[in-house]
Amino acid sequence: MSCEQNLSLVEQINDSFREFSGEDLYAPPILQTPYKWLHEEAPYSILAHNISEDPHFIYANKYALSCFKYKPVEILSLPSRLSATDLDRPERERLLKLVTRDGIAYNYTGPRVDKYGKSFTIYDGVVWQLRNRQGKIWGQAALFWTAQHERPEWYPRKT
Repeated sequence: MSCEQNLSLVEQINDSFREFSGEDLYAPPILQTPYKWLHEEAPYSILAHNISEDPHFIYANKYALSCFKYKPVEILSLPSRLSATDLDRPERERLLKLVTRDGIAYNYTGPRVDKYGKSFTIYDGVVWQLRNRQGKIWGQAALFWTAQHERPEWYPRKT
């Protein structure tokens, strides 16, 4: 995927986030155009998957790639269910059904697994529907942190 395609996808992910949350994806307020920063420098993961029968990832920012230890071409061919272990998939599926019903879910914390089977915990997860301008759903996106409490000063605290 080209840089322009990635930035266009980040913009679409942000548009859907704004639709459901009322705000843009979290970034320092001084940025004129945050999409490149969100893709390359964000200190949290941004991921998206499509709505196929077995959804696979269609986007992962640089931070997400570092968490899951995949190269871009690898993660884009990965079914998103494989981001959780067999034991953790029912809880992940419950979350995704909640998002399908409500459009967005906040404050998710849970285990995930990287390419090598090593488990890690995600914190402050937000998952939301991806919708185009005509209202058609084309996927779901997520953002999460890997540190439990450490956040930049510009990050809004959600309770």
